[in-house]
Amino acid sequence: MACPLAQQNGLGARIVTSAVFFAVGTGLILHVRRALLRELRQLRKVAGAAQNVLLRPLPPRIDGLNTAAAQLSADRGASIGGDLYEVIATEHGVRIVMGDVRGHGIGAIGTVAAVLGSFREAVHDEPELGCVLRRLERAHARHLRERARAEHPSAGLDPDSSVAEEFVTVLLLEIRHDGEVYALNCGHPWPYLLSGGRAEPLTRADPLPPLGPFPLPAELAPTDCGPFLPGEALFLHTDGAEDARDARGRFFPLAATLAEAARETPVVGPQAILRSVFAALLRHAGGRPADDIALLVLRNDRRATRTRVGAGGTGCPAAHDQQPSNHL
Repeated sequence: MACPLAQQNGLGARIVTSAVFFAVGTGLILHVRRALLRELRQLRKVAGAAQNVLLRPLPPRIDGLNTAAAQLSADRGASIGGDLYEVIATEHGVRIVMGDVRGHGIGAIGTVAAVLGSFREAVHDEPELGCVLRRLERAHARHLRERARAEHPSAGLDPDSSVAEEFVTVLLLEIRHDGEVYALNCGHPWPYLLSGGRAEPLTRADPLPPLGPFPLPAELAPTDCGPFLPGEALFLHTDGAEDARDARGRFFPLAATLAEAARETPVVGPQAILRSVFAALLRHAGGRPADDIALLVLRNDRRATRTRVGAGGTGCPAAHDQQPSNHL
């Protein structure tokens, strides 16, 4: 208002004044835009680092097993969602978890953190797979109680609340040093075994209920899934892969896609399997499925297997002083 040019009423003065104000306004908008973009890039960098710590990238080789994993969140802008996986070499064998939290996206990340954190400790402490599963159950229940107290400080865990209805499907695998595979499954899809150009379910045993709605049974005897031979591959997945639909409402033919990949290249690397399945899945779903998806492939590249070992007992000692040896 103090500008002399702005106080003149001539057409030329008005045009010049408008041009000056337009230039200044544009400069301010561009400056704010650049500042917001810098802030957004920084936030994405921090979020990506946090997500990598939670669902850290797997090494390409773990105790003679070649690995590859990938996840796609249903929420745009999120790298991870309600699916979880981990592979850890311990003195008890290579132990794997694959899970799927009820719901999807950012809202399920807290449960993912609770279950994964418990698994990463329990696999080294507990000699029995059933004891690992009980640790996951306790961690999940504790997480739900803490959430309920935070959301409703005066009421405990109300059975009718949305928190009390949450559950997580969990698949635990143990690949022992002799190649024998044992499993405990709480409501999760069974993995596929890729062998000899075929893709078949690892086992057809009935799974336990998911963690959350019902307590685990008193006895947790792992399912003996047989040997995992050199050259064979295991394909683990969450139900988002099989439930993905195309524009006509048809489900993704995961078993047929895996069988075709196994027939075309019987000895194929985990990365190639992962790329092939993910590409077919995204084509089927039109670019982005409606649910979170996690895929994990392990190929046995060990030179030989040992003799078969039994499943062992089911006792859960309170504490262990054993230190895991490094099989990497």
